[in-house]
Amino acid sequence: MKSKLSRIGLSLVLLSAVSFAAVGPASAATGGGPAPNFTLKSLNGKNMKLSELAGNVVLINFWASWCGPCREEMPLLNSLHKKYEALGFTVLGVNVEEQVDNARGFLKDFPVDFPVLLDNKNQVSKLYSVIAMPTTVVVDRDGNMRFLHKGYKPGDEQKYRKMVKKLVRE
Repeated sequence: MKSKLSRIGLSLVLLSAVSFAAVGPASAATGGGPAPNFTLKSLNGKNMKLSELAGNVVLINFWASWCGPCREEMPLLNSLHKKYEALGFTVLGVNVEEQVDNARGFLKDFPVDFPVLLDNKNQVSKLYSVIAMPTTVVVDRDGNMRFLHKGYKPGDEQKYRKMVKKLVRE
């Protein structure tokens, strides 16, 4: 009985650690190392490369049209983009669906001013180990991952704002 309780306790500790790593600073979840570079086609047909944004703070948001929390989060990300864009900040929305028309339809209801990229083969999603929608990564001016957040619930945008404010000042 005692060893069974010990295993349950250890499982709870490990689950708590994994949960913290999944939503805490990127250094806890990813080592804070270089963000994997990628090139994706944007909705307007141009290729965009993450490395071309070196010197900027970049928030990468992986999303899908079927994702309810994405619908709540998208307007907030657009506001964040507009507020800090002049300070060297941008949002990249990365749609993970096979059908481009799904992204276009979503953006008619939730228009944004930042670039929307298409990861219809989920190659970049795999690079970033995306397993939840939405997933948000913040990359600093040196190209290092500094923050990783999986999912969205009201109030999470405050975490993004705090991290972005910190990084645009560095």
